[in-house]
Amino acid sequence: MMGARVTRVFSKFNLESRAHREIAKAKPVPAPRHPQPADHTDRFQEEIKRKDDHLHTLLKDVYVESKDPVMHVKNKGESLPSKREERRPTKVGNLGPLDIQSVPRGKISVVEVLTLLHNHLQSPETWTAEKIAKEYSLELKDVTDLLTFFIPFAVEIFPPQDKKQLKPR
Repeated sequence: MMGARVTRVFSKFNLESRAHREIAKAKPVPAPRHPQPADHTDRFQEEIKRKDDHLHTLLKDVYVESKDPVMHVKNKGESLPSKREERRPTKVGNLGPLDIQSVPRGKISVVEVLTLLHNHLQSPETWTAEKIAKEYSLELKDVTDLLTFFIPFAVEIFPPQDKKQLKPR
């Protein structure tokens, strides 16, 4: 706290005379401008406003002919193409109105994934990757990757084998 007061006293010492000394210093002289003729801007203005008869006659000879393209009138029943994707109804769902009713083609809901994985684990010869891809409108590569790498959770409870257990306190 004391150090701040000391530095403030020294910084304010002789402030006014230092400010006058800085103001009295000679200002730097700007670099000289490039010399321009006095009629430089007037000459260009005259040239812009002057009419060239030769160019004017050439311009008169130009004839532009244009036709508008024929506009296609759409019927009121016809609508613009939309970016909506095709959707398919879901295969399973037990929640009624809370279920997802449709999913886009090429995609699948979580309930359907778990169902098809269960079916594939129970009978892999009937639920092959090709059949699953056709049934759920998926690509074969995605289905094979799904069957290879996606493993659903399995809860297993192991019986205690150790007789020596810690007693709760």
